[in-house]
Amino acid sequence: MMQDGNTERPLTARSVLASILLGTRPPELSGQRLVRAGELFGLSEGTTRVALSRMVAAGELSTAGGRYRLAGPLLARQRSQEESRRPVSDGWGGAWTVGVVDQRGGRPQAERVELRRALAGLRLAEWREGVWVRPDNLAGAAAARPGASTWLQARLVDGDEAPRLAARLWDLAGWARRANVLRERMAASIGDLEAGRPEALAACFVTAAAVVRHLHADALLPAALLAPDWPGDGLRTDYDRYEAAYQASLRSVLRGLAR
Repeated sequence: MMQDGNTERPLTARSVLASILLGTRPPELSGQRLVRAGELFGLSEGTTRVALSRMVAAGELSTAGGRYRLAGPLLARQRSQEESRRPVSDGWGGAWTVGVVDQRGGRPQAERVELRRALAGLRLAEWREGVWVRPDNLAGAAAARPGASTWLQARLVDGDEAPRLAARLWDLAGWARRANVLRERMAASIGDLEAGRPEALAACFVTAAAVVRHLHADALLPAALLAPDWPGDGLRTDYDRYEAAYQASLRSVLRGLAR
């Protein structure tokens, strides 16, 4: 279900620290600098250090000499987010990728849940029970297919039926409405970032995180299946400017903090 325009996930120490490091090149900072940066978002030193310890234990950060660097799943998430922001298309000739899940053998519940999560993460939708599909338009998609399914290509529908099928499989109207709300929110707050107001960072962080999550939820369908006024490209363009302003403001603040 789409979140409404006024409801967002609360800031957590982990999300703040991950965001700071994801926007740092290379993605590494001293513990003291991260503590000081966390204070911009209302995090106490104790809260930040506990979060850092937990992220190291979870394999999300590595640490040496009092410095912390992104690792493991956070680096993988960075790659996935980049794909959402800058998808690479092979074009689309009307074929669909079809994954048929092997229903035999009494697969454990945990394994079934994980497989469904993996298929959804590849932006496939369940067309019928155990049959997952999407247009075959994304470059490199074949390399990421889970092995617990049989994969094939097929022309599921023709002509005007293809957009109708896409609209049944994905909530395209809901995604578009939410994208337009987020574009309005970025337009309303980017001036604070470009003016370098550090007090705006926390609120703008929430907006930026919401945009990243929404882009990650984009099915990345070919243009032929989308409405003429589809806001996906506009949202990406707006976010590129917003993220650049956010990172510039954050770097300006970090330069003033002790290493």
